[in-house]
This record gives sequence, structure tokens and C-alpha cells, in this order.
Amino acid sequence: MKITTNWLKEHLDTKLNENEIIDKLTDIGLEVESVDKQSGELDAFIVAKILKAEKHPDADRLKVCDVDIGSDNPVKVVCGAPNAKEGLLTIYAPPGAVIPKNQMKLVVSKIRGVTSSGMLCSESELNLSEESDGIIELSTKKYEKKIGKNYFPKNDLNVIDISITPNRADCLGVSGIARDLAAAGAGKLIKKKEQKLKKKGKQTVNVKILNEKGQACTSFGSCLIKGVKNTESPDWLKEKIISLGQKPISAIVDITNYVMIDLNRPLHAYDVDKIDKQIIVRNSKKGEKFEALDNKEYELENDMCVISDSSGVLGLGGIIGGTRTGTEFDTKNVLIESAYFNPRSIRKSSKILNIDTDAKFRFERGIDPLSIEQGLEKAARLIKEICGGEISEFDIQKTEKTKNSNIKFNPVLFEKITGFNIAKKEMIQILENLGFEVKKTKNFFDLIIPPWRPDISQEVDVVEELVRIKGYDQIKMIEPEKNRARDTLNSKQKLFHFLQRSIASKGYLEAITWSFTDSKINQLFLEKNKEIKIVNPISSDLNVLRSSIFSNLIIHLDKNLGRGFMDLSIFEIGPTFQGSQPSEQQTVISGLRSGKLTRQSWIEKERLVDVFDVKRDVIQSLVEAGFNKDKFYIDDETPNYYHPGKSGRVFLNKGKEKVIAFFGDIHPKILKKLDIKSEALVGFEIFLDNIKHPKKSLKDQKTQYKYSDFQKSERDFAFVLDKNFKVQELIDIISNVDKELIKSVKVFDVYEGTNIPENKKSIALNVTIQSLEKTLNEEDLNKINHLIISAVETKTDAKIRS
Repeated sequence: MKITTNWLKEHLDTKLNENEIIDKLTDIGLEVESVDKQSGELDAFIVAKILKAEKHPDADRLKVCDVDIGSDNPVKVVCGAPNAKEGLLTIYAPPGAVIPKNQMKLVVSKIRGVTSSGMLCSESELNLSEESDGIIELSTKKYEKKIGKNYFPKNDLNVIDISITPNRADCLGVSGIARDLAAAGAGKLIKKKEQKLKKKGKQTVNVKILNEKGQACTSFGSCLIKGVKNTESPDWLKEKIISLGQKPISAIVDITNYVMIDLNRPLHAYDVDKIDKQIIVRNSKKGEKFEALDNKEYELENDMCVISDSSGVLGLGGIIGGTRTGTEFDTKNVLIESAYFNPRSIRKSSKILNIDTDAKFRFERGIDPLSIEQGLEKAARLIKEICGGEISEFDIQKTEKTKNSNIKFNPVLFEKITGFNIAKKEMIQILENLGFEVKKTKNFFDLIIPPWRPDISQEVDVVEELVRIKGYDQIKMIEPEKNRARDTLNSKQKLFHFLQRSIASKGYLEAITWSFTDSKINQLFLEKNKEIKIVNPISSDLNVLRSSIFSNLIIHLDKNLGRGFMDLSIFEIGPTFQGSQPSEQQTVISGLRSGKLTRQSWIEKERLVDVFDVKRDVIQSLVEAGFNKDKFYIDDETPNYYHPGKSGRVFLNKGKEKVIAFFGDIHPKILKKLDIKSEALVGFEIFLDNIKHPKKSLKDQKTQYKYSDFQKSERDFAFVLDKNFKVQELIDIISNVDKELIKSVKVFDVYEGTNIPENKKSIALNVTIQSLEKTLNEEDLNKINHLIISAVETKTDAKIRS
């Protein structure tokens, strides 16, 4: 939103200078983005007089003009305008000037052999109107004494560009900004006393709002002005329009633009003589077309709000008008429209058609529905003053009444939220200055919300209004507690951050992706649950909430593989969604590893990553978080996106209460379907919401492994047992024979075939035995060997293989 202090002071009586106003605007939440001088490019255009106009010696349509620009010597300008003649007052642009319409910088040039210094300008070239048939003709009476002087009035005013947030549509008008400044003590609002507008007769153009489903127009106000003489805008109006970077067109159009900027009240003007019988506000039908004022033809979809007559569409309500009924300089009778349109409908239609206008920008944010008559009043008065004409009574059609919104506000809430207090009397004063109606009842304020503030809907919004006007600098800084009795983070938050660091410490790089993903990829990682589709996705390939973090990780891993990164380890911690309810969301930490380990190492042999690498990462991270590895239970039941023979799931104990992790190879079908060029791809998922938090605090944990100074011994065992018996259970049985002496159990061979009975397998294990107290002798080792064999054979029906 761009304003000037001069324009602002038409609504605000203030003693503040421009810099103080700028500071105050930022203080009350209306952030000033920039302050720029009014375009210096316009300083070069001066009033000039053609002293002589002769035919060009080498071109029939060109003239060589001697032009008085207020200096001692006239300049020669070659001009092709048909109206260039002796004695004509016009506007001259010297060499170096930049033409506003095409941004062309002028230089001294030869045109058909004649040197031309600068040019004489048309209204179109200066963005004053669309007129381009000839150069500007200035009034002799008004400009005779201004030859050599700047045509555009010079001033030192700055254009203040304010960043208006979407909830503050009321400040898209100069009057709304003035109201906020007045409430903040920057001055007093100026209440202008206007004479009563003389109206004669009824508005004779029939207006009908069709009561259709989803009708976006709830109010349509109109005023007929007969016998106008549309003309060029007066200087004061041109200056205002130009100062904000807009182009003056004609008095009637400029007035509608002026009222929109001044009051935040978009209007539209129709040439009544071009309307076929009546105006109908209705929903569009698919395939209807119209030519808009931006000279583009638009084909409409169903149920867009259109203004039409008996012949067809005249314009899109609240977005853009059409050329068929646009006002021209020869317009004699004009109808002014001031309506209210549903913001959602405006936003939807403009997005589909890719139209962006000042009116659309305001209507989609929600303007004051009760400003219809105010807008008509101001526009009609200005048209009468500038263009003459006879004004009709206002005709306001409504399909529904505008109801005032109410809030019951507890003043005590202000101090609870902000930490400081202001008197109730001052609260009432601020709210009333902002337009609220306040009624004090016992300990509460009954507030009627002003119609221009649709963003106010709850008590906390009222607190925000009070604190921004009183000043955010009133909020005191509170020093953090030095000796805090309670931890800042709860146990769940600590575990979240601990596992985040733990996974990162194992060589994984953290990724941060959307909570949405591509449905086509998400379905590859979806089991029983239905997809949660997004109604209005930000992108066609981000159209569902993710059921698994893998769906996003695998996309970005594939992109990096395509960039030449061969060995990748990435992870993400965040939410996944199994349903639309809050309880159906869970926090998961997922990781993927691809490629090889120790690629091109001189000391270690390279190998592909495998299921045991991610198993180690999961188990080690859980152990680091304080869980007992000996109590873990692992089996091979995993979702269908893992390889069925190379994956597992983890429980905290054999009770199988809740799965806390999955790990394994990603299913080869998924890699083939996504065409992922990786030699190996493994992954894991840890479900934080399923983990019972360890009793030990994370910061108190120390390594549980004790190192021995005594000799270790290794013994190999081979057992023949049932083919379906899980190896992990065998490892657990051997480990529990003597936890003090048995340090590790590793499987080094699995064999089925010759000399092994059917439905049986041979498992060969290496057991490391070591004492913390002494070097074990042969008797000690034989004893532990017998105990291992006895325990395995008793608990598994296995037999030691000779």
C-alpha cells in the first residue's frame, strides 16, 4: 500500500513530521517497507511552444519544429504528429529524458538527415491517457506563462510503501491508516462536513441479484448520473494518481481509483448507454467469454460471479470490468457500482483465471460491507464537481443482512498475555478510537466489532489490538531463571533431540522436507490406511499428507544420486499421518543408506550397505538412549515396502507391546518402479510415540561396557536345529548362560544341504569368553562350553554338530 504524507494529512490532523509518522506506522504493526522520492524521471518534461513548424525536406509525414523551451535559443525537433503547428503549447522531453510508457532514453539523433534534439510528447507516452494520435495540446491561457517550467509539479514528498498483512484489509485505504495512527495518539481524525448531496429521481437501470447457490454478491449498490461530460482529470487528481504509480485515464475512471485508494472502497463505472436493458448479477456458465479492461479475453468456468446484461457478461464481479460497457470521453450517462463480494469466491475465480487487480486484492481480503453508500456518495460528489450531471437516488440491492459480530472481552486477559497492565478507561478509549462499540458490564467489555475488521474473532485478537496501539515497547524483558528447578524440555522432547543427534553421529545427514508428498510415491509406502488428500495443494506433486517419511526421503535421495553422489546416508525426524484426526499422527525418525561402505579405501575392502548396518544403527541408538539391549525382541514381520527376507522389527521386550522400529532393505520392486540407480538401499524407522521413556536421564548415561585386562578366548559352536528357529533367540540363549564371562556371540555361517536333515539348518557361532578378574584356564573354559551346549540343547531341541 503506497501513500504520501500530504494525502494522509487530508484525514489526519497531526503535528508529526514524515519521519515520526514512519516510525509510528512501524510501531503499530504497519511495517514501512520503503520510502522513495516521487519519480524524478518526470522532472525533465517541460512546457514548450512551437514557434515554427515546416515540412521535413525528405519525409512527407514529418515536420521540423522550432520549439521555445524557455531558453535563449529555440531547439529543433523532428515531429510526426499531425497536430504539430505554429503557436501550439505542448510538452517537450529533452535528450536524456526517459519516456514513462516504454522507458526509452532520448538522445540527440538524425532523422532523415535532420538533427532532432528531444521530442514532443503525446498523452499516451507520458501515461496520462491512451490518446496517441497527436502531441499534447495545452491551454494557452493556463500555460503561456509557464514555458520552460516543469509540466509535472515538483515537490519533496516521499512515497511511503507499507507492507499490509492479509488480515489488515482495512489499511488498504488511506483513511484506515489515518484511523490507526489517530488511535495511537499520532493526531486526530479530520471529520469533513460535506453539504448534502442533491439527488433527483430514482435509479432507472434495473438491477437484479439472482438468488443462486454460492452467489458471491450479497450487496449491489448503484447510482445513475445523467448528462456528464467526461474529461481529463484536474491537476490535483492527476497528481494523486501519478504519485502512487498509477496512470490517469479519464475523470470518471480516476475518481473510482481515487475512492478505492482513499476509502478502501473499490468501485466500477459503466457507460449506461452500452448496457442492454438491465444488470444481472449471477453465476457464470462454463464457456462464457468476455473481453476485460486489460484487453484480454477470458473464458469462464461454472459459478464465477459475473455482472451481466441481457446480451452477456459485462465483467467479473469484484475482479475486473469488461470493455463493452467501459466509459469513454464521449460517455454521457454513467452508472457507478459499489458492491460487496465474498472473499473466498474472488480468490478462487482470480486464481483460476490468473487475474490480479487492485479491486481483487482488496475484495479477497474482506472489505467493509457497510461502506457501499459511503463510496457512492464520494464518487458521485466528485463526478458532479468535475464532470457535471444529474445524480439519482442510490439503489442498494441486498440478498442478506450484514450482522455485527460481538465479543465478550475480559480485561484481565490483557495483563496475563502481555505481562503489563493498562487502565480499563484507556482500553475503552483505544478500542473506541479503532471503531469498536464498547459497553462495560461488571468485569467484562461487550464489544461490537467494526465491520471493516473481519479478522477480529476472539479475545486474543482484542489483546493484540490494545498492545500494538499502546506499544510493544511496554512489554518488559524478563531474565531467564538462573537456577531452574524444572528442566526446560520434558522427557519426550529430550528423547526427540537425543535421537536426532544420535542418528547424525552415525554419519547420516539430516533432511527437512514437506509434510506433504506425491500420492504416486506415497502409495508405495502405504499399507492399510487411506491416503489423506489435500483439498488445495500448493503443488500437484504435493497432494497428500505423507504416510511414511520414506516417500520424501527417497525422492531427494534419487535426486542426489542423479547428481553423482554415490554413497548417501540421510534421515529426517518429523510427523507421519495415518488419518485426519490429531490422534492419528505420529512422530517418526526415518533414515536411508545407499551405495557402498569404505569405497576406495586403501585399508578396508569395500562392500555394499546391508540390513545389518541399519540394524546396528537402530539398536545402537536405542541403547545410547538408555534402553537395555538384552531385553529387545526382534522378529522378521515388516511392512510390504521392506524386503521380506532382509528386514526386521524391534520391540523393547518380548511382551511385544508396540513396535518401536523397523529396519531392512527397501523392496526391490520399489527401486525398479522408481528407477533408482543405487547398488543397495536400506532404511529404518523408529517410532518415538511408541517408546516408553527410559528412567535414566539421558545426560547421566555412561558407557556400560567394561574392559578387561585379562586374556580373552574364542570358541566356535555349530548347532543343528529347526529350519524356522530364529537365530536371534539362539544368540540370546547363549548370551544369558553367563553374562559376566560371555562378551559376544556372532554368527559366521548358516548351512542347509548335504549331511543336514530335511527341515533343519546348521548355525555356526563364534563366542568370545573373557573374565574381568583372572585369566581363564582350560577347566574354566570347558565348564562354560558344557553350559552353553546344555542350555541350547535343552531350550531348543538342537544338537551340537560334530
